[in-house]
Amino acid sequence: MKRVLVPVDFSNQSENALITAANFAKKFDFELVILHMLEISNAVVTNNVTTKETIFYLKLIEKKLNEFLDKDYLRDIKITPIIKHYKIFSELNELYEEEKITFVMMGSQGATGFKELFIGSNAQKVIRNSDVPVLVIKNKPMHTFENAIFACDFSEDSIDAYKKARKFAKRINCKMKMVYVNTPSKSFKSSAEMREIVREFFEKAGTSAHHIKDVQYISDYTIESGIINFAKNHNADIIAMATHGRKGLAHFFDGSITEDVANHSPLPVLSFKIES
Repeated sequence: MKRVLVPVDFSNQSENALITAANFAKKFDFELVILHMLEISNAVVTNNVTTKETIFYLKLIEKKLNEFLDKDYLRDIKITPIIKHYKIFSELNELYEEEKITFVMMGSQGATGFKELFIGSNAQKVIRNSDVPVLVIKNKPMHTFENAIFACDFSEDSIDAYKKARKFAKRINCKMKMVYVNTPSKSFKSSAEMREIVREFFEKAGTSAHHIKDVQYISDYTIESGIINFAKNHNADIIAMATHGRKGLAHFFDGSITEDVANHSPLPVLSFKIES
């Protein structure tokens, strides 16, 4: 049985993810691990003396989480509620190992303006640091996924992520098209060059050649807008992508297209980390 982690903060967005996770848990028989991350100051966490106020706060959160999970749509689903305090999102990988998590499903409303530039959204941070696939649910709960697109640069690094995306789509009976976005930059490719890159990609992936027909070649000013516009115009209900999970200065200067798409797309976005 697969175990799926669903972070909740009691918001409508996190409940959208929880309802989606419940729908898929019933269909595909997996267990939900519900995580609430406490926002406790470092002064309290590092203090050797546990105060009455802290104990009261912990009990209050535990009660609130139990009430939040008392929903009809969670009936007959195996659930493990967990309350943790984390200083940094990379520590979630330790929890994945402890709880044998194979997948994360979380809600997000995105971030814009200065908040996006300096803070970003929690979904972006989880995508950046997660060693397991992350599915970000947006404006409404999902009951099924019928049409997916997988966007990548068709580099050799993306082969493993592509195989995981193809396996995921097959598991949930979802059709999947692939998208190559060409932009007016130094990485611009001619039609012949794009098709040759795609051909070599499938050859190295050892995948059936008939998947080449599933590749769509489009042009746009940015990769992000190309992916989102294509998804909207082709009735996709989920976008799958690979991410390098860049951190620190490398992330600040190069950014992450997957994080940007997850932040701005109205559709659910599924990310697969490229192994470095």
